[in-house]
This record gives sequence, C-alpha cells and structure tokens, in this order.
Amino acid sequence: MADSTREVIWKDRKHFLWFPWSFTKYYIEVDRLMIETGLFQTTLDETLLYRIVDIKMHQSLAGKIFNTGDIVVTAKVDSSPEIVLENVLNPKKVRTMLSQLVEESRQKRNVVGKEFYGSGSHMHMDFDGDGICDAEESFSDEEH
Repeated sequence: MADSTREVIWKDRKHFLWFPWSFTKYYIEVDRLMIETGLFQTTLDETLLYRIVDIKMHQSLAGKIFNTGDIVVTAKVDSSPEIVLENVLNPKKVRTMLSQLVEESRQKRNVVGKEFYGSGSHMHMDFDGDGICDAEESFSDEEH
C-alpha cells in the first residue's frame, strides 16, 4: 500500500467493464508510478516518472462505452520497458495528466532527452557519482 508520508496524486484499479473489481492497483506518488498486484502475495513495481519516454492509450469500443482503456507506458529501464495500466477509468485524462507529470519531473531533475536517446556523442551524466550532472563529457574521452 501507499506510504502515508507520500502524497498520492492519482489512483485507480484495473476495471472489468466499469467495475473496479481486481487486485491490481495503480497510483502515482510524487515522481513515481506505482503498480501493486496480488491478493495473497503482493508485488509492488515502481517506475520513476522522469524515465518514461512514451505514453500511448488504447481504447476498444467497449472501453469507449464504459470510459475505460489501457495506458501503455514505455520507460528507459532494464527490467520491463513496457508498462501497461489496464482498463483504467478516464484514460484520456490519465494519459494527459501522466504526460504533464513526466515533463514536470524531468524539469525538476534537469533531465534532457539526450540522456535517453544518446543523440550525439555528448550527454549530461553524473560520471563521478556525486549526484551532480557534470559538464558535458564525451564517452569516447571517458577512461575505464
């Protein structure tokens, strides 16, 4: 469950038609997308919002009738780059809100697109591990 010290910005459950009858919970805390699954054995997956690179929405005819749909999030992570929030209520509003929160998180952390896509040979990275993005350094100049 969500930690009571963290602000929950949005929450929902996986819906069946218009009923939120499932053991899959979705919520957004400050800078984090959380997915909690299971009844007897619970799994909690966390994705940092600034790592999200793409957000898509899928809505079937039944989804349009019941105002539910899937949000497909692509993130720059090693374990599971595609995350699906299944059958959430008001998917268009959720997609728009999530997109805005991702941009805010990136701005707050000073993250630019080059960090994800590797455009060019220079990237803003923290090479010495001090938590501060160093001046632009080239990977070709980096010594290992």
